[in-house]
Amino acid sequence: MGVRLGIVGTNFISDWLLEAAVQVPEVEVCSVYSRKQETGATFAGKHQIPRVYTEYESFLKSELDAVYIATPMYVHCRQTIEALKQGKHVLCEKILAVNEREVQQMIACGKKNQRVLLEAMRPDFVPVMEQLKEILPKIGKLRRVTIEYDQYSSRYDSFRKGELQNAFNPALSNAAIMDIGVYCVHSIVRLFGAPMEVKSCCVKLHNGFEANGIVLMQYEDFLAEAVYSKIGNSIHPSVFEGEEGTITLDSISVPKQLKICYRDGRTEQLYTDSQKECSLFGEDSTKKRRTAGAPHKAIVDSMVFEVRKFAQLVKENRVEHPYLTYSLDTIRVVDAVRKQNGIVFDADSVVY
Repeated sequence: MGVRLGIVGTNFISDWLLEAAVQVPEVEVCSVYSRKQETGATFAGKHQIPRVYTEYESFLKSELDAVYIATPMYVHCRQTIEALKQGKHVLCEKILAVNEREVQQMIACGKKNQRVLLEAMRPDFVPVMEQLKEILPKIGKLRRVTIEYDQYSSRYDSFRKGELQNAFNPALSNAAIMDIGVYCVHSIVRLFGAPMEVKSCCVKLHNGFEANGIVLMQYEDFLAEAVYSKIGNSIHPSVFEGEEGTITLDSISVPKQLKICYRDGRTEQLYTDSQKECSLFGEDSTKKRRTAGAPHKAIVDSMVFEVRKFAQLVKENRVEHPYLTYSLDTIRVVDAVRKQNGIVFDADSVVY
């Protein structure tokens, strides 16, 4: 029997997750929870989901093995803990929670109830991240890393006209570091572990919303930068600079191109989007990827990888796994950034 999955939240992120889930035979989407029947029914109809619930307790008591939580971040902790206590595994959207205290509570609850908790951090699961770790020695001693994610928000234009959009409302625990910057920070600690020291600065809008920032992370032999923004776009790739060459990665959220530029002028293209993988369950793409000079075939919907990993962890009941460490290291850096920049949320004082 596959993993019977329920969906919590009906926004566009849930749409993307469902488009990925239908490509994973081990997962069956059974129901959706929404506070409003009409909203839930519309969403369920679009994705052919058989059941809609408007009471969270009834939803959790139904025949589900796991839930996917894609609600506003300030309710992640409460909804996750309720689900874990009801014996459901949880795939929770990034950022996992408001602060380290909440993340620790969620992890402890998962372990106590012997249920899997996994943060849906897309870059964690794409094959290119493992490939990147494999090829880092090619550029010699690492000296500098800059991971950049600048994405002009689709809601920023209306905010500039005077409309207070939820995406720019700090009262809802929103900030660029929580929404965009977390991709950069998480990818750095996932690759290199927790930093020795964190320094940061940011720009805030007139309502106190943190809109962009830079996080400098000190490691023993190199520096790492997380550069992020919700009020501008960037044309720069992410850069891994070593003494013998430089690796560039075109996008940290949906990577398509990985390239090495050696100090002697040679270049090596290792990951391209020129060929799409026709079947997720056909030939061994990992074996092909490790063949010298062979391009890795990209899957258009990279969320497939996180759904597959979640299904695997649930099947094996691997309550303890490395991704929890990545989530903890990330939230500790984010907490430091918020403290340095005076980013305080009402939800910080809430204890579940």
